[in-house]
Amino acid sequence: MSSSFGGCFIFSTMAYFSRMIGHLFNWKTILFIIAIFIVSGTIVYSQYVAKQIAIKERKNVEAWVEAERTILNSDNVSNINLASKISSENKEIPIIETDEKDNPTGNFINLDTAFIQSDSTYLKKKLAEFIAFNKEPIILVLNQNPYTINKYYYGESKLLKEVKWYPFVQLLVVALFVLIAFIALQTQYKSSQNQLWASMAKETAHQLGTPVSSLEGWLEILKEKKETATIVPEIAKDIDRLQLITDRFGKIGSTPSLHPQPPVIRVLQVVNYMKKRSSEQIVFTVDHDHLEQLEINLSPTLFEWVFENLIKNALDAMDGQGAIHINFKRQENDLVILVTDTGKGIPSNQIKHVFKAGYTTKKRGWGIGLSLSKRIIEQYHNGKLFVKWSDPSKGTCFSIILPIPSSQDQA
Repeated sequence: MSSSFGGCFIFSTMAYFSRMIGHLFNWKTILFIIAIFIVSGTIVYSQYVAKQIAIKERKNVEAWVEAERTILNSDNVSNINLASKISSENKEIPIIETDEKDNPTGNFINLDTAFIQSDSTYLKKKLAEFIAFNKEPIILVLNQNPYTINKYYYGESKLLKEVKWYPFVQLLVVALFVLIAFIALQTQYKSSQNQLWASMAKETAHQLGTPVSSLEGWLEILKEKKETATIVPEIAKDIDRLQLITDRFGKIGSTPSLHPQPPVIRVLQVVNYMKKRSSEQIVFTVDHDHLEQLEINLSPTLFEWVFENLIKNALDAMDGQGAIHINFKRQENDLVILVTDTGKGIPSNQIKHVFKAGYTTKKRGWGIGLSLSKRIIEQYHNGKLFVKWSDPSKGTCFSIILPIPSSQDQA
């Protein structure tokens, strides 16, 4: 009984901690941590192997120097032959011979003679590299009286270099793989989001189409009655507005048709529409710098939608009192439109999020206005939409940059 209870207690405790770990770390974080441990372990182990190879190579160099000593000093032919065989077996480790003052004697092995012949400083550079790699040379005593020695400095073999650099190359490959995978996932995610928004927009347009058509039919009936003559025009305006909204949503997700249009005139129409539906304490001003005749390739319904969204955001930020100023200015081959308000401004740490779908500071709304506006300007009109500046004490300024067609260069 107690054993069963203990087992249940242990299992429950493990399950509890598993849930805690699951809350603290999602699967991506766990995989990332595992990857770090694997790469770190590879680096540590490869450095250990490199150290063992370095020890073995020093012993090989010592054996090679001893063989050279035997060749110089021995009279035994068999010993000389054996030493020559040991000496010739070193085909990987580069060695430079120097005198007691570290001046190269001209004897070396496993170095590129072509470089040495073409560059008089090559041997000294390699010697400095070898000394930095291993400051303790191997000594060969030539004479006791006078005391004469040769020093032998050696560098890293190709195998040792490969073992040392392998984990870093591996890390680079893994990093590139992760980066490519991340970019691919981000692209796939954005594509999925775009498809989702497009599907929602088209479905909204489809759902609106039926009641709008029905309202148009009822409007025709109302036109025949004299007692409704005063309200019919207003109803017609609202039905036209619904038809415009339906048309806008229907264009999301498909490439709209662009035609030469005067952006100043289009913006003035939006301002006049929004002015009638805002507080009288909101002051609207438009400075078009005599650019009324300038035409740019636009989708009128989508272009006007952008300014409706920007003005609506400005109105929400001002709480019924303030000013909205729209300024048109030509800069070489671009038309720059600034939309400035005197509202609450955007916190500096939130500016980078304002164009993300779902971002909103309002209690109601989906937060897709600015996201759609940016997509309309940048994807459909080849322009740019960004926050030029924002200050809680002054307001916010959005900037729109649109390319001017070559046919309008002299307009």
